Amino acid sequence: MNEKELTSSFKALSCETRRKIIYLLKSKCLCAGDIAKHFELTGATISHHLKVLAEGNLITSKKVGLEIYYSLNIEKYNVLSRWFNF
Repeated sequence: MNEKELTSSFKALSCETRRKIIYLLKSKCLCAGDIAKHFELTGATISHHLKVLAEGNLITSKKVGLEIYYSLNIEKYNVLSRWFNF
């Protein structure tokens, strides 16, 4: 992982809300609406957090019908875990 990718990931993880979203996505894929149910935030705010997580390459998305489902990027998660355990 290069320095730019690492900085982007740390930026994404710097916010408590985004860390909570990561925690939710550890167990299953969720659409934005299902993620939003866990927070008292607007849809636009949830979308912003999802965008930052995607820019940090911490989540992936897949369109299914009209919904977009988000999941944890396991590869990136494992790379970061190894980095923290270094």
